[in-house]
Amino acid sequence: MSHSEPDCRRAAAPPGRINPGVRANRGVGAARCLGQVSLAGFMTFVAVLPACAADVIKGAQIYAKHCAACHGPGGVSVMPGAPHLVRAERMMQSDLALLATLKSGKNAMPAYLGILSDREILDVIAFSRTLR
Repeated sequence: MSHSEPDCRRAAAPPGRINPGVRANRGVGAARCLGQVSLAGFMTFVAVLPACAADVIKGAQIYAKHCAACHGPGGVSVMPGAPHLVRAERMMQSDLALLATLKSGKNAMPAYLGILSDREILDVIAFSRTLR
């Protein structure tokens, strides 16, 4: 191991001890600490989002403007292939999974990356969870 690569086996252990819960890493450079890199990426993502509750009312307004044409005003889809939100076909996923889908788009649904902020998308997700 070169001196520029981190030793992940020692990262979480006290000095002089190797953490027995971490397997020896294989790979090169940053890939050696993939678990720690993933955790760092997650923590960066969490730090970027403000710690506030979703605004369901704002989510309803955004939903009416961007989503209702295909998913229906009450969550019963009017476009073939669009999931019925009242039956929770897609709503069983986490907010972060739904956020990623809405940002990247799926099938006929356009990507909202650059159109809606993460906060606005999370507001829409919160509103969509109220549809029954």
